Amino acid sequence: MTSASCGILTVSDSCFSKEKEDVAGKELEKAVTEAFPDYRIVFKAIVPDDRQEIINMLNKWVSEQCNLVVTTGGTGFSPRDVTPEATRSVIEREAPGIAYAMISKSLQVTPMAMLSRAVCGIKDKSIIINLPGSTKGALECFSFIRGCIPHAIALVTDNKSAVMKDHKAVQKQEQFEPSKVATDNVAERPRESAYAMFEVDEAVDLMLEQGSIPASTEQVPIEKALHRVLAEDVLSLDDIPPFDASIKDGYAVRAADGDGPRKIRSILAAGDAPTSMPLQKGEAVRLGTGAPIPAGADAVVQVEDTKVLVQEGGEEIEININKAPVKGQDIRRIGCDVAKNTVVLLRGERLKSAHIGVLAAVGKSTVTVYKAPSVGIITTGNELKEHYEELKPGQIRDSNRLTLINLLKEYHYLCNDYGIVRDEPNSIKRTIATVLTGNDILITTGGVSMGEFDFIKRVLIEDFKATIHFGRVNMKPGKPTTFATLIFNGAKKLVFGLPGNPVSASVTCLLFVIPMLRCLEHASVWQFPTIPHVVTTSKQNSDPRPEYVRVIVSYHDGKIVAKPNGGQISSRLNSLVGANGLMLLPKSMTPSKEYLSKIILISDLQT
Repeated sequence: MTSASCGILTVSDSCFSKEKEDVAGKELEKAVTEAFPDYRIVFKAIVPDDRQEIINMLNKWVSEQCNLVVTTGGTGFSPRDVTPEATRSVIEREAPGIAYAMISKSLQVTPMAMLSRAVCGIKDKSIIINLPGSTKGALECFSFIRGCIPHAIALVTDNKSAVMKDHKAVQKQEQFEPSKVATDNVAERPRESAYAMFEVDEAVDLMLEQGSIPASTEQVPIEKALHRVLAEDVLSLDDIPPFDASIKDGYAVRAADGDGPRKIRSILAAGDAPTSMPLQKGEAVRLGTGAPIPAGADAVVQVEDTKVLVQEGGEEIEININKAPVKGQDIRRIGCDVAKNTVVLLRGERLKSAHIGVLAAVGKSTVTVYKAPSVGIITTGNELKEHYEELKPGQIRDSNRLTLINLLKEYHYLCNDYGIVRDEPNSIKRTIATVLTGNDILITTGGVSMGEFDFIKRVLIEDFKATIHFGRVNMKPGKPTTFATLIFNGAKKLVFGLPGNPVSASVTCLLFVIPMLRCLEHASVWQFPTIPHVVTTSKQNSDPRPEYVRVIVSYHDGKIVAKPNGGQISSRLNSLVGANGLMLLPKSMTPSKEYLSKIILISDLQT
């Protein structure tokens, strides 16, 4: 997905006067960021319901080449609702299809949608889209039209490669062949899984063995290199420091002169060029911290070890050295931190703030890093609705998709959102093809178990000729976790079929998806740290599966303490809120017996 710049404009008298909080604008910002992780929100503003102020802001953002301008508010029948009129004054060409799509979809939600007067259009390389002022309406309308936005931006910015890629994808969809998966033989479906049960370690090893795909690299400015993985060893271009420098505020002297009086010859501050005239006997040069050491000086005496003997007009003329200095005292020698051509960072290191500082210090303005694999995600389920939609009997809100998108973001991976897919083979096949057209990896959640409507594995095998490397893992939660590979459009693709239960999806993402992404990014450290831990149970545990209990791990009185974070059933997402570890409980535990196990740290240890 190509990067684009975005602006979100809230049009509201009450929000502008701060009588009301701008909830719609904030929620739209989240929605845009989640839908298009690569897009940059460069403008945010609130203006009153004033036609000229709206026009001025729109023109300003367009002149600064903001590719997508989304407005919220001012599209109704009130006398102060003038956003459509202001938008028409700015745009050069109208885009009525976008407005029609929003209204037609909204009418399926509420008949009041016919009162919307939203306008959408184009000015230069910008697309302006009016959305309703209510948070619910704005989010719903954005969800209706977000699928066309990347292609629209590619068209107005004349991004030919992106346009061609989109056209090919559309052509493939137009040539869509129905899924080969039969749905009319429910009574004949298998009653036992055809997939062997793998232990977690076995599954991870198999995943790493079968999941390799080529990694590419790119050069990025160090300002944008945080959390990226180095694809090169980095050498220092210079000695650091590049000259002998003072460690303290004080005076450069000759150690051989011992203690006693010194005449101040000159002053040097950090950033001044060193003087080439050698320091003479009985002389001193006043220095600031980091200042270069003048020729002939071989020690620095801190201010605290001196006394002013003669001053004139506030300036020091002569001082006394109270304590005889030692040669080399308080001097940072050239190259003492890093010598020129020394390897300072190794390929495979993930860059943190200190790494960026080192890169700047050694004069490295750009750095070669590995490109992270591109990831797309879908959730499957006829019962699922978006979090902002009203529920009907039998429906639930989809929490898995946003949880996983943001879980990946916590570990520095972006994920493209392809929405909710019905439990129907044709829909699943079409969406998988769309995701794999633009991504290296597909993550699905739901539809991988033994249910009548669990079609993911069958669609992968029958329609995409995928190889299922494992379809069951001996773990709790997460037993139906699936990993597959396939060839799509001549390229190898990876598929993670995660369970539909919220906790199961998150735990298996942590144990399988994130380690795989780290390996594909060639990170030298790809596993989560583990701590040995002795576990016990107060009641008989006959479950043959080891369990990954969500725990809060802390350090108290010299001991590691792990406290289960509430109820542990696989649908209880709250057990992950605040958890920073997964404690492994062995299978079939006997009461009062101690078992040596481990805790997987997924976040910082609490103290």
